[in-house]
Amino acid sequence: MPLLNHPSCYFGRRGGWGSFSVIGINGKFPGPILNVTTNWNVVVNLKNDLDEPLLLTWDGVQHRKNSWQDGVLGTNCPIPAGWNWTYEFQVKDQIGSFFYFPSLNFQRAAGGYGGIIINNRAVIPVPFGLPDGDITILLSDWYTRSLKDLRKDVENGIDLGIPDGVLINGLGPYRYDDTLVPSGISYQIINVEPGKTYRVRVHNVGISTSLNFRIQNHNLLLVETEGSYTIQQNYTNMDIHVGQSYSFLVTMDQNASTDYYIVASPRFVNSSWDRATGVAILHYSNSLGPASGPLPSLSGQDDPSFSMNQARSIRWNVSAGAARPNPQGSFRYGEITVTDVYVILNKPPELINGKWRTTLYGISYLPPSTPLKLAEQFKILGVYKLDFPKKMMNRPPKDQECGQRIAEVLITNGMAFDLSLCFRLSFFWDQSHKFQFSTGSPFYSTSRILLLFVLFLALLESLFDTWSAEL
Repeated sequence: MPLLNHPSCYFGRRGGWGSFSVIGINGKFPGPILNVTTNWNVVVNLKNDLDEPLLLTWDGVQHRKNSWQDGVLGTNCPIPAGWNWTYEFQVKDQIGSFFYFPSLNFQRAAGGYGGIIINNRAVIPVPFGLPDGDITILLSDWYTRSLKDLRKDVENGIDLGIPDGVLINGLGPYRYDDTLVPSGISYQIINVEPGKTYRVRVHNVGISTSLNFRIQNHNLLLVETEGSYTIQQNYTNMDIHVGQSYSFLVTMDQNASTDYYIVASPRFVNSSWDRATGVAILHYSNSLGPASGPLPSLSGQDDPSFSMNQARSIRWNVSAGAARPNPQGSFRYGEITVTDVYVILNKPPELINGKWRTTLYGISYLPPSTPLKLAEQFKILGVYKLDFPKKMMNRPPKDQECGQRIAEVLITNGMAFDLSLCFRLSFFWDQSHKFQFSTGSPFYSTSRILLLFVLFLALLESLFDTWSAEL
């Protein structure tokens, strides 16, 4: 049972582009890695040393029958300044690469995040050889304006604009270009041994910017994403959108004539964003010199179709086990014939009452002062209204064009479909989910189908804080 011994969030100082405030944990920015094993019980005592309320959430941890530990406004009251709260949860039947972050008031823009590794139990085989090392990389867009100034801008309807940089593990870019990168910035150096293979876990923990990740002259063998093993495919680069985590095997198979660039560059933007590129260094122990020259190129910087196609190329490894010995594909998802595809395309943020708000099909969300789960648990009246339909709709769905419409899908017995989420904001996030519904199954009753969609929307809310839709 691992215990993070009284992690404290605080405003510290960090140099580079100048002096600015960060949120650190246990004196570290980013915070310490939470390294646990399937089915372990985790205890985290969080003392809030900020001057404002705080919640930490554990992105991807399922909290089965234990949503009270999730650390979002839907389930938890904020931890007041100067108070502490002890999170207790079990990483039940989970493996993989995740991260934690502050879920309130735009605080993730100032840090407070760290990696989560959930290892397999020793008796469960892993579908690849044991790596020679494990490396966690946290990517984030960064603004030198203070957290409170950023928050005020968003509240006043002012666009954030181009980030001042992209941090890699809390550090700025290597000075690969004297005109784009000022001197005196600390940068990340990752030390490796030639011929060794490392598991590299990459997380986009930023607030608004999709990033393309690549390592100069090295292949990225994708093996896992957010708790699921994938069909192993090599990529030269990978688009990693806000909130996403990928795990690669990277073999140090190049000559050591120089160091190599590790690059995280903004996607779906124009060349004026080049100055925000994050650059770290991959250093072989026998390297003969520093990295130099241009960064590895990326074609189609503003083309979303590349990212969509790349996301669709990722496939579940249905023959491998994960947290349990039975294969991930025990339910034969790979044999489902998809009969339809729905793409939910979102609009950019909208000004609502003079404030920027993200929407899903034109509908935004404002958390009530009392968390919904607490209102349900303690039967508090007036917080929410149950207005779901009592029976399935007996008509075709409404127009699915993106706009001021309600997202409705008519589901028929035996139907199988892909649901792709495509959020076109200042960032781009695509995720595809496969569903099959059969009313003959005791699991897929009408009420459970509605519940699945409600839980799905709760996931969006926890990721982006302001998503909502009516189904």
